[in-house]
Amino acid sequence: MPIKASAAAEIRQLTAALCGDDEVRREAAIARLAVIGPRAVDALLRTYATTTDRDTRIAVLRTLEPMGDRRTLAVARDAIGAGGDLAQAATSALRGLLESQDDTAGTEALDVLVATAVDRSLTRSVRLSAVDALQGMPDAVRIRIAEALESDPDSSLKTRASDLAAGNPATDAVWQDAVEGRLPDRPAALREAAQARAASAALGSIQKMIDAVRTREGAVDNPDRSAEWRNLRGALHQALALRGSRVAVYDLREALEGAHAPLPTSFLAALHVVGDQSCLEPIAAAYAGTGAVDARWKVQLAATFRAIARREKVTSRHAIAKRINSRWPNVARDLTASA
Repeated sequence: MPIKASAAAEIRQLTAALCGDDEVRREAAIARLAVIGPRAVDALLRTYATTTDRDTRIAVLRTLEPMGDRRTLAVARDAIGAGGDLAQAATSALRGLLESQDDTAGTEALDVLVATAVDRSLTRSVRLSAVDALQGMPDAVRIRIAEALESDPDSSLKTRASDLAAGNPATDAVWQDAVEGRLPDRPAALREAAQARAASAALGSIQKMIDAVRTREGAVDNPDRSAEWRNLRGALHQALALRGSRVAVYDLREALEGAHAPLPTSFLAALHVVGDQSCLEPIAAAYAGTGAVDARWKVQLAATFRAIARREKVTSRHAIAKRINSRWPNVARDLTASA
C-alpha cells in the first residue's frame, strides 16, 4: 500500500521520537504509530536495524506488538538472541502475532515462544516472559508448555507453567472483579492483569476501571500508595490511546486540572494521541501553576499542547487560544512558541 507524503512525513517524525530521550514523546509516538498500523512497519524495521540503542529497539518492539504484522518475527528472533529486557520486549511483540489473521505468522510466533520458554540456556526472566505471553492460548497449548517444563530445575518456571495450564484463574479473577468495580488491595495485581487483558477488553470496561482507580487513588492516605494507583490509571489511559480511543479524555483533562505536581509520563503520552481541544486550557493551567523547579514537566506540557493544537487545527484566532492568551499571556507565548 503506497503511503501518502503527509503520512510518510508523520511516520518519520514519530520514528525519530522513538530514538529521542524525551520519554513523553517516545510513549506518545508508540501509541500514535500503533494507531497508524501496518503502514509504519517498514519504517519501524529500518529504525530497529539502524540503531544499537536498546531503549530505541525496545520502543520499536512495543510499537509492533499491537499491529500483529508477520514482519515482526524477524526482529523478535533477533531480540531474543540479544537477551535481557530486549528479549522480554520481543516475547510481548510475539504475543501480538498469536491472534494474527495470518495463520502462518501466528504458528511461527507460537513456535518461537514455546522454544524460548523451554530453552534452559536463556535467563529466567526471558523464559518467564515467554510463558506469560502464552496466556489466552487454547488448553492444548498451555498444557503442552506445562508438561515440557514439568522436569525443569527452575521451580519458578514450573509454578508459572502450572498457572498457565490452569488458565491463570487468579489474574482472570482480578480483572473481572475490577471490571465489576471491585479493586484489589494493591494496584500491582491489577496492573499485571491489565497488561494481559486491556488490549482486547471492551473500551467501556477500561473507562469504568479508570474511574474506579481514580476514586481509590483519592481515598488512599499514603502518598506512595496513591502514586501507585495513579501510575496504574496512567497505564490504563495508555491502553486506550494505543487503540485510538477518546472515551476517557475527560479524566485526562480533570487530572491536569487537579495536578499539584507532575503527572506520570503515561498521562501526557495519552494526551499526545487522543487529547482534544477541551484539553488545551487545562494544559495551560497546569503550565501556569508549575514552578521553575519543574522545568522538564513544563517542556513536556508545552510539547503536548503543540501536538494537540496542531492535530485539532487550533490557531491563535481560535476562541480557546484567545481565552488562554487572555488568562495567561506569558503562558500563551511559551506554549505557542516553536518547539
